Amino acid sequence: MKATKQRSTGREHVVVRTRKHATALLLAGSLLVLAGCSGHDSGTSSKPSSTPTAVSPAPSSTVDAVYAAVLAAYTSSWDAQTEAYSKASSAGTELKKNTTLRALFDIEHDLEVMRKAGQVTIGKPVIHPKVVKVTNTKIPAATVTDCIDTTNWTLIDKASKKKVPLPTTRLIKYVSTATLEKWGTKWMVTKLTAQEQPC
Repeated sequence: MKATKQRSTGREHVVVRTRKHATALLLAGSLLVLAGCSGHDSGTSSKPSSTPTAVSPAPSSTVDAVYAAVLAAYTSSWDAQTEAYSKASSAGTELKKNTTLRALFDIEHDLEVMRKAGQVTIGKPVIHPKVVKVTNTKIPAATVTDCIDTTNWTLIDKASKKKVPLPTTRLIKYVSTATLEKWGTKWMVTKLTAQEQPC
């Protein structure tokens, strides 16, 4: 889940990108608000909420293909994050497939905290990613904005299956931004940042 981690001021929870990496959800003291989002057919949306605009002149089909590849990588990362948080472990997930070690660092920390607390998540976050920028530099990069909805993504005690109480001030739906880079033929999530604002 979630990416780069940012501690929220005035609140007792850690915003995890998805992570600043979801991903919104919970833990570290109270819970990490996981950011992220993902999707294939995991019940989350992998389509942008509106048609993106090309940042440089290029055939429409080429732009569409690039945006689709970026969203697929982003969604895949969120799918893997959701799976990892559901068992408090990245083992057996495809997190490394589309998420860099830098982005994984915070996720692994969150998972360790969850394991020690005996907590896991149930349900899934709903994401609404949209590619807002693609730069054609030596290492192509892309920026994705998202609205992470954690309404049905719940932190529970693994043994008792009871819901873990979370701060009432936490954001249930929040803005998240992700940075991706194209490494060879693959787009990789390099950073996930959960913003301190609702959506």
